[in-house]
Amino acid sequence: MNALDWLVIGAYLAGTLALGIWFSRRGARSFADFFVGGRALPWWLAGTSMAATTFSVDTPLYVTGVVARRGIAGNWEWWAFAISHVLMIYLFARLWRRSDIVTDVELTEIRYGGRPAAVLRGVRAFLFALPINCIGMGYAMLAMRKVIEVLGLWSALPVNLPGEPRLWIVVAISILVLIYAGLAGLWGVVTTDFIQFVLALVGALLVAGFALPDVGGIAGIKMTLTERGLGDRLDFMPWSDVAQLSMTTFIAYIGIQWWAFQRSDGGGMFIQRFIASKTEAEAAKAAWLFNLLHYVVRTWPWIVVALVALILYPALADPEIGYIQMMVDYLPAGLLGLVVASFLAAFMSTVSTQINWGASYIVNDLYLRWARPQAADRERVWIGRLASVVIVALAATAAFYAQDIGTVFRFMIAIGTGPGAVLILRWFWWRVNAWAELASMLAGMIIAVLSYVLPALDEIDFGVRLAITAFGSMAVWLPTMLLTRPESEETLARFYRRTRPGGPGWWRQRQLTGLSPLQDLAGDLRAGALAIVLLFALMFAVGWLVLGAWLKAGAALAVAALAAPLLTRSHGRRRIADL
Repeated sequence: MNALDWLVIGAYLAGTLALGIWFSRRGARSFADFFVGGRALPWWLAGTSMAATTFSVDTPLYVTGVVARRGIAGNWEWWAFAISHVLMIYLFARLWRRSDIVTDVELTEIRYGGRPAAVLRGVRAFLFALPINCIGMGYAMLAMRKVIEVLGLWSALPVNLPGEPRLWIVVAISILVLIYAGLAGLWGVVTTDFIQFVLALVGALLVAGFALPDVGGIAGIKMTLTERGLGDRLDFMPWSDVAQLSMTTFIAYIGIQWWAFQRSDGGGMFIQRFIASKTEAEAAKAAWLFNLLHYVVRTWPWIVVALVALILYPALADPEIGYIQMMVDYLPAGLLGLVVASFLAAFMSTVSTQINWGASYIVNDLYLRWARPQAADRERVWIGRLASVVIVALAATAAFYAQDIGTVFRFMIAIGTGPGAVLILRWFWWRVNAWAELASMLAGMIIAVLSYVLPALDEIDFGVRLAITAFGSMAVWLPTMLLTRPESEETLARFYRRTRPGGPGWWRQRQLTGLSPLQDLAGDLRAGALAIVLLFALMFAVGWLVLGAWLKAGAALAVAALAAPLLTRSHGRRRIADL
């Protein structure tokens, strides 16, 4: 790092903080402005923000580690979420926007009634605002800490600080993000997300472009991996044992993870963007844009860099830092600063969102619900900023003690598995009650933690761990639902009037209210299935084109060409049904 690199980084940070200060005026105007952008986000900004939020500094490091250990097929660990992410376009985006709430947790006291609903809302708000959110932020901070340590940025400072260096690194990162997110509110977060997404993507392309010639390009990657007996690392499916991804785990990813995970109906940060969108249609368009950017556009720069790192640094004790090492070894002055700034951009886009999102739970679902329901807007905004400080402090603690990004990511998947089926069913079946949702969430977390703690289960295959957690949770919540009272007719009718979901699960409420559904569930399920085929076909087509597998790329494009017009016709049928 030389003076030019530091100048680039300084310019980026100054610009970002200036935007945060500028949007602090808009964010401070009202509670709705600070947390849901006044419900005025355009689809392209909301969709890009969703993509930027899922691309933190930990992501390229995580993918580099996954490819080094398990090959391209190892990415099914996160590719599998594309199934639920596509379904949210058709099944949930419009419903969330129609619900007219501030946080997804607020829905619990609309969908359910009485004391159980209030307890569920409080428990979910606490868990998602603090422990779960802070662990997620913690591994993003861990990745940023690794970047700073490997690049030696801390040692370049003109002062020597006492104590443990990585503690100071985490503290510095925490203060930086806290100032930015605490000032800006949601409008500042999503606006800078747009810039940060572009910068982070450019950074990945620069690293790949400068390092590729040194390994002979794509052809050199394929030849070298084959010579080393690692040719199967290029497979998109886990056909061999060398990939270290068992078929059991793969089946669990595509058959269980997407519907059992706690974000099966959208996920809190995505839901915040849907709720903040201008209209229901714009919420659905934002979800489509996110899927294209996240899976089709962004996947392959990461994977190419990871494959190059696997060849250049085969003996790294921590393969996740191969990405950073390539930056140091290959990027010239100025561009190194730009790519470091892109890492900061990726980091800030994710963590600032998580700060704003977590604070919204603390203010809306804990402080206003249980302490001061009549608090004025100004007080709510300041409580949100104070909550941001608490969240960042806890996340920094998690980052200080964590070591491996991939391990933390898999742990987060495990403890979040269990409630997904209930979260889906609550939209389409009147019989689901608050006790079922509470039981599914707590049972899933307890079973997942026990699977790590009990010596007999510690070494089990990850796919088996997911299956035990998902079906173990179901064995708890299903009888709990059947042995407890259903929600009252008044509560169910209120929820149906507000959201008007489709399907046979609300036939009695349709009769009682005299209102027809605003959703064609069967048509949306057909469209969702076609969209899943289209998305994966496009993603694989781009990947095979990048790797020079022309026949496979042509086949994938042919599948996409067949799915696209069928999906268009399905859209047309749904619009006619809406009329």
